[in-house]
Amino acid sequence: MEMVNRPYAAAFEAHAVANPDVLCLSADLTSSCEIDGFRDRHPEQFLSLGMAEQNMLSFAGGLGLAGYRPFLHSFGVFLYRRPYDQLMASIAYPRRKVRLMGFLPGVTTPGGMTHQAIEDLSVMRTIPNMTVLESGDATEVESIVAAADSVDGPVYCRVLRGSVPRLFDTPLEIGRMRVLSEGRDVLVVTAGITTEEAIRARGALDAAGVSVRHLHLNTLKPFDAAQIVDHASSVRHGVVTLENHLVTGGIGSMVAEALAEAGLGRRLIRLGLQDSYAHGGSRPYLMKYYGMDALTLVRAIERLTGEESGIDEDALGAVRLDAVHSAVKAEAL
Repeated sequence: MEMVNRPYAAAFEAHAVANPDVLCLSADLTSSCEIDGFRDRHPEQFLSLGMAEQNMLSFAGGLGLAGYRPFLHSFGVFLYRRPYDQLMASIAYPRRKVRLMGFLPGVTTPGGMTHQAIEDLSVMRTIPNMTVLESGDATEVESIVAAADSVDGPVYCRVLRGSVPRLFDTPLEIGRMRVLSEGRDVLVVTAGITTEEAIRARGALDAAGVSVRHLHLNTLKPFDAAQIVDHASSVRHGVVTLENHLVTGGIGSMVAEALAEAGLGRRLIRLGLQDSYAHGGSRPYLMKYYGMDALTLVRAIERLTGEESGIDEDALGAVRLDAVHSAVKAEAL
C-alpha cells in the first residue's frame, strides 16, 4: 500500500495559488492542519484568527460576502461545537462560499472527548445549504480541496492528515459513491478510515465464501438514498454500516432512513460509536475497543448470514500503525 505524506498540504497550496480569491484561515492550529508551509510561502493569502473560532466563522462570512472563498482550518470539533450560532447565521443561512476543513475526524486523534468529532455528521447534515464531504484516502484528500471549492455554498469536510494510504486512483467526485466490490450476500457501507478496515475484512470474507458488496461514501450530503436502496435490494442477507462516528445521526441513520422511506425490508446492523464518547488512545486500539474494526465487521456479517466464517484476527492481516500524533506534531494531538 502506497503511503503519501501530508497530501493535504500540497493539494491546498496548488489550488490556492491558482485561485487568488481563495484565502487560508487558521485558528491557531496551523502546523497541525498542514498549512504552515503555505503560511510561510504565501502570507498574502493567509490569515491567523487565533484561538477564537466564533470570530473566525463570522469573519469568514464577511469574506464570503466580499467575494472571497475562505478555507477555514482547524480540528473538526472546533468548527461546529463552539461556533454553532455563527456557523448558522453567518455562513449557512446566507449560503456563503466558506469551506470548513475539519481535521481529526472521529477517533483519528488520541485527544479524547474535547478533540474527537464524533457527532459532526449528525450536526452538519441537518444544516440547510450545507454540503458534507469525507476523505477516505490520499487521493480523496488531494481532490477534496478542488471539489469543495466547486460548490456554490458552504462545505464541511472531514480531512485526513499526516501519512495517508492511497486506496483509489480516481479523484473524489461530489455525489458519486465508489462501488469497491459487487457481491451478492451482504452490503457493506463505509466512509473515511473505516473503508480501509472493510477492505481488510473483504479479502478474508471472499476466501471464506462470503460475497460482499462494498460501497465507499465520500459525499454524505447530498446523500444518494436511491442508489443505497438499489444496492441493498441486490443482496440476500442485509446491510452493515461501519463508520467513524456515532451510529445515531451518521451513516447508519442515513441508510436506515433510506431503507425505511423506500419500504425495503432488509436487516441493518450499524457499527460505530454506540451512544458513547471515546477515550484517548491510538486509532487501531480505539477502533477495536469501540467496534469499528475489520474483525467487528466480520462478526456482524456472520450475524446477518447466520453462518460462522472461521475468520480470526490473524486471517485479516496486519493492522497499519500510525506514528503517535503527539510525537510528530508541534502542537500535539
